Amino acid sequence: MKKILLSVLVCTLSLAAFAQESKGQLDDYRRNSLSSLMIFHPEDTFGMYIKEAFDSIPVSDKYDDHNFGLRMLNNEDFEGVQKKGRKGLIKAQHGKVITSKDVEANAEAILNILNDREEVAKYMVAKWFGMTMSKGDSAVFNTSLIQERGQYNASDLDVAQAKMTTLGVDALADAGEELIGNTFMIVNDITYVTAEERAAAAKATVAILGAVFDAVFDSDLGATVSDITNDVADAFSGFTVKTHSYLYQLEWNDSIAGIFYSQYYTDTPNPEKIKAFWADKTTFRVKYAAHEYEFDAKTTLKGKYDRTELVKMVCTRSIDKNIAALQLQYEDFKVKTPIYQVVRNSKGKAEAYTAKIGLKEGITEKSKFQVIQRIVDPETQRTRYKKIATLKPEKGKIWDNRYNAVTEEAEGSELDATTFKRVGAGEIVEGMLIVEGEYKKAKEE
Repeated sequence: MKKILLSVLVCTLSLAAFAQESKGQLDDYRRNSLSSLMIFHPEDTFGMYIKEAFDSIPVSDKYDDHNFGLRMLNNEDFEGVQKKGRKGLIKAQHGKVITSKDVEANAEAILNILNDREEVAKYMVAKWFGMTMSKGDSAVFNTSLIQERGQYNASDLDVAQAKMTTLGVDALADAGEELIGNTFMIVNDITYVTAEERAAAAKATVAILGAVFDAVFDSDLGATVSDITNDVADAFSGFTVKTHSYLYQLEWNDSIAGIFYSQYYTDTPNPEKIKAFWADKTTFRVKYAAHEYEFDAKTTLKGKYDRTELVKMVCTRSIDKNIAALQLQYEDFKVKTPIYQVVRNSKGKAEAYTAKIGLKEGITEKSKFQVIQRIVDPETQRTRYKKIATLKPEKGKIWDNRYNAVTEEAEGSELDATTFKRVGAGEIVEGMLIVEGEYKKAKEE
């Protein structure tokens, strides 16, 4: 009996210690890193409005922002994708969806430009290692960003020292696996579905719709607009976009890391190494990972918005939907979110759990999440994940955290987190992580 009580006490103290440690790490977990681009369609009448909206959309707060300056690819720069020598990607149009072969052709064309013309992988690596875009003689690398995002000690990531010990090499390898290798770029091809296109399909009067567009976009399509007094949201309730999102991942493995650390990394001025790094055309690449498509023909918005805010809202929500879908489709892209609160009853028993995710991340009542615990092996300093339990969202308690949901007074926008119920056994404490679907990297012990 005493042994049983002692075991219970030890387990209780261990969980309490973990909970206390985790409380301070709710916003300090290892996120994946993400940069984002868009395909600009100068041939579209309203392409500039979408570009302006995209420039103001931040990277999802569930990822670390890894943007480095490049935010747009021009559709006219793509050649050889379409037949008959036409420039540009194969385009989603009203009443027509592009095929899987079209998607493959677009994805490959984007990949070629990312790798061969823009060399985005090199800039991703440069940002990880504190390299400013300066390529001058005084340029150096450092590991400050890796330390910050991965919660590593500076001594663990001193490259010169790390390579002299097994633990140091393991720390560098773990940083590569957990952080650098989980760097992504999402390329959003956003095309606009005009009310004219809908009207043509429905054989409506084009002249009337032309007047509506004049009023909304201050354009000069030729319609008389002096008598148009409708609110923007009412006059433009049919505003929708088609968004094809192409996901790419930075290639990073022991071989690539070895080349970087041995041939290029320097924390003191070494012009030869810096020049060699920027001249390397083959080592650093991104690979195509997945594609997602979002189009909601029934988009409805409440409230009054000016043109800029309306376009931004629709584009933001469309991109968020694709990001949520890509997480389910591609294992490495899955978002890890910490348990924010364990909700206990009057007797202190855990009866529910909350996390800071919601409709923006695609949660529905049918969603399932694995609870995982991040464990750092004290001998190898490598990270592993342990499966703890399964959670399901509680009906009526899913947070609407989509862009401008509060302004629209959407159901669930008054919440500040989503509430979950546990399915099956497993002790859950604040700070443990949840991942939607099955996370194959987490093991049961």
